[in-house]
Amino acid sequence: MTIKNYYLQIDTHKKFEIIDITSRINDLIDVDEGIISIFSKHSTTAIVVNENESGLLKDFESILNDLVPDDNYNHDKIDNNASSHLKSLLLSSGECLPVKDFRLDLGVWQSVFFIELDGPRVARTISLKVISD
Repeated sequence: MTIKNYYLQIDTHKKFEIIDITSRINDLIDVDEGIISIFSKHSTTAIVVNENESGLLKDFESILNDLVPDDNYNHDKIDNNASSHLKSLLLSSGECLPVKDFRLDLGVWQSVFFIELDGPRVARTISLKVISD
């Protein structure tokens, strides 16, 4: 078994931002077959797999804002970003995905997204671990 570790750094430019990181991950994969763990090291971000269609990406933001409106939450007394933490609770901090033929083995319409919920930020870190035979 071989385990390889990689890191991606991402700068974000808006409070809410969805960034397709599929090609950046594929550029790092140097094994024919295996599994990759993709993990965001921040509590106000997420990693998700879905379709990269502009209307759908806008819908993601709308539904998160409907489910978790900016409000007067207890955590806001500390640093005024409770809604970002609560939105991340509904999403996932990571994904574990198959690798085949030196790339992510995704469905035709699937992409991997990094979602910023509390930007803009500099050098958000994503940890990647590739496991192969």
